[in-house]
Amino acid sequence: MIYEKQEGVPEFECTEYEGKNKDYVVLIPIINEGSRIHKELKRAYDHKISEYADIVICDGGSTDGCTEERKLRKLQVNTLLVKQDEGKQGAQLRMGIWWALQRGYEGIITIDGNNKDSIEDVPKFIEKLEEGYDFIQGSRFVKGGKAVNTPFIRLVSVKLIHAPVISLAARQKFTDTTNAYRAYSVKYLKDERVQPLRDIFMTYELLAYLSVRATQIGYKACEIPVTRAYPKKGKTPTKISFFKGNSELMKILFKNLFGAYKPK
Repeated sequence: MIYEKQEGVPEFECTEYEGKNKDYVVLIPIINEGSRIHKELKRAYDHKISEYADIVICDGGSTDGCTEERKLRKLQVNTLLVKQDEGKQGAQLRMGIWWALQRGYEGIITIDGNNKDSIEDVPKFIEKLEEGYDFIQGSRFVKGGKAVNTPFIRLVSVKLIHAPVISLAARQKFTDTTNAYRAYSVKYLKDERVQPLRDIFMTYELLAYLSVRATQIGYKACEIPVTRAYPKKGKTPTKISFFKGNSELMKILFKNLFGAYKPK
């Protein structure tokens, strides 16, 4: 089924392999992740994550065969959403969030699709949502979390720049603020003071914004321990280029600090 472009939501194609089975959904934005997404989904399969939440792929237009239907069905993916419009991660997440809200989920968990994150920890996010938290940030840096083979420059930039600035804007301490492994309550996402479905969120703006907006307007937020593991050898799995990508992240970080993404 094709959903036409509307304000704040890109045009996208939706292929449902199953109907809504759970109260929670895991949104996984990907583009050309190859075997990495299959390995991640296999871990989810082995840990029976589909018994806790529906798994939905938010694809940016992969051409490497990683979204082949037979593979996704076998690995218990509930639905495949494919963006047919402009934008990167932010657009993929807006597509997924809009669709999840239409389907009536109570909470949304997001996680990267490059097999770096401990998808087996999804039940911990659901526990916190059911305890009444509205924004739950996964962190490799809190007690119980694990940072494996983190590139030095990323470690320094997160700890010394990104996390302090996000914490300042949020008025609450967060330690792993570039980590897309997090959860949101539907109550938070539907609040008129939030409005995540806006076309200004094209790349990484939405993650930065949603990290701070919850506590700014009085919602409960916390961090929980997760694992983020980079491979020992080979190319670092990331879509952020060293110079251009990181400079864009810094621009977003400080625009967010000064309230550029708040609803008018």
